[in-house]
Amino acid sequence: MKHAAFYAFLAAILPLCGCAKDPATTNQTDTAAMNSTNKALVAYFSATGTTKGVAERLAAAIGADLFEIVPEQPYTEADLNWRDQQSRSTLEMNDRASRPAIAGAATNLADYATVFVGYPIWWYREPSIVDTFVESNAAALAGKTVVPFATSGGSGMGDSTANLQTLAPEAKVKEGRRFRASVSADNLKKWASEF
Repeated sequence: MKHAAFYAFLAAILPLCGCAKDPATTNQTDTAAMNSTNKALVAYFSATGTTKGVAERLAAAIGADLFEIVPEQPYTEADLNWRDQQSRSTLEMNDRASRPAIAGAATNLADYATVFVGYPIWWYREPSIVDTFVESNAAALAGKTVVPFATSGGSGMGDSTANLQTLAPEAKVKEGRRFRASVSADNLKKWASEF
């Protein structure tokens, strides 16, 4: 009789104490919940402000956080002269291994399920500093949806989407899209809703 009362007492209080939880299961549940939040980040590099404007409109339209990819050494007007074969941007783009340094650390990418990556089109692809950002964060981008977008007056995305997939092989890189500087927030929101 005493044993039956004791077991009844244990059955009543065990669900109330934390000892019934497996810490490994709790951590897995917390991580899964964090990764399924649908929280989005718009990370962008903008040399002249054009991509910045589109990135800000996109982030505001979809309620995403914003992160600017800032070069450790800012680009000057001379650096961006694509007609000069010795300009910094020309030299970087001609060297596929070039990885210009980024100022400061990236935001915590673990907080996001989707990362939009914006940049101008240079030489029919993404600038080398975008390669730095994606490659240096490849582990953090694993399993996440990465959506490239670009600004250009006329050039398309070129092979930038494929390049980003190569740099972050475990990410789910979607086909990117090029926008004009004047793209509306409504059009950006409609496009982003596809992901």
